[in-house]
Amino acid sequence: MYAEAWRRHQESLPMEPIDLQIAEIVARHPEYHRVVEQSQESLTRDWAPEDGETNPFLHMGMHLAIREQVATDRPSGIARVHADLRHRLGDEHLAEHLMMECLGEALWRAQRNGIPPDEDAYIEALRRL
Repeated sequence: MYAEAWRRHQESLPMEPIDLQIAEIVARHPEYHRVVEQSQESLTRDWAPEDGETNPFLHMGMHLAIREQVATDRPSGIARVHADLRHRLGDEHLAEHLMMECLGEALWRAQRNGIPPDEDAYIEALRRL
């Protein structure tokens, strides 16, 4: 998915809306270009956080998740939080990165406790940014 969207972008081919989003995210992460272009090899790689590595596909997927949450305003209020944060920081990409930290924490807590993510705690964490 990432490799195809990036290839279509580089070749100026028609793209679906999701592909446009993916290509824009990849473009903002030049450190991931090589990984995306060699996606078959990258997909089988074990990205070990203890080795200081970040899974680029997880990272870019979280950008997509934040954008989807903002577009649908789910959880309720996230679109306003995003707009306020983007305005305050003057940088949408940085705003997404900060929001991704909260999303990652919410997902980690849910997984650790074996429960669905707590939307109220998540939105509160976002409001504190």
